[in-house]
Amino acid sequence: MEDISYRAIIPVKTLSEAKSRLAPHLTQHQRETLALEMLQHVVNTLRSSETFEVITVVSPDTLVLEKAQLWGAKASIEEQHGHNPALHMAALHDLAEGAGALLTISADLPLLTTGDIRSLLERSRRYDLVLAPSTDGTGTNAILARPPLVVPYLFGINSLKRYLRAARQGAVGNTLYQSQGLSLDIDTIEDVQELESAYRGDHKDCPYSIVMNPRMNAGGLSLPLHTPLIVPTVLPDETGGCMTGQPATSWPNIFPWQGH
Repeated sequence: MEDISYRAIIPVKTLSEAKSRLAPHLTQHQRETLALEMLQHVVNTLRSSETFEVITVVSPDTLVLEKAQLWGAKASIEEQHGHNPALHMAALHDLAEGAGALLTISADLPLLTTGDIRSLLERSRRYDLVLAPSTDGTGTNAILARPPLVVPYLFGINSLKRYLRAARQGAVGNTLYQSQGLSLDIDTIEDVQELESAYRGDHKDCPYSIVMNPRMNAGGLSLPLHTPLIVPTVLPDETGGCMTGQPATSWPNIFPWQGH
């Protein structure tokens, strides 16, 4: 790899706001646990890629920052109110410290693999801006900018379209990278169902724990009572397969109602 300093930023909301659209289905504690489990998975995946000089978690939540440090990330308290202003300030710090390229990535990507990260980096050698769309094609789950802030942060509704417009207006070479690991973020119960489906399909050879959840219908989920929820006990590898025989560091509780 060329001699350039790659860094990463993971923005995280306060845990009290975590996964609010899952409130009809999960308790506050379960939603907070889920958010932390997915954050740990993203941090671990970035670290396993052995690419980033620094991985920074930016959040207004002190518990999130404490956990981030335990998992080997740098903790940074939000310096500006609002998602995009806070990220802009964090990126300025990375720039001042010599970052040549900066990945900003969502904290809730449970299927993220090191292969996804390496594919982003490979494309960044040819393009100044690499964007990873969300499943519906309107949002943006990751942006790899070289140099940092080559376009401003534009996260929010229809962010992908706005990023592409900014790149076009600034004559910034750009490309999209799409994968299940980078597109599936967990916000709704439909996302949870899609995650289960992914593990029944692409990861069908992985060993699983099957848990029966007697309360999932409480919020109106259109699944039969006691629907089995598939909880992977190993992490996906970079090819989308399985690293058999290697216990997961964060996955066993990715569905935080397990065992309750």
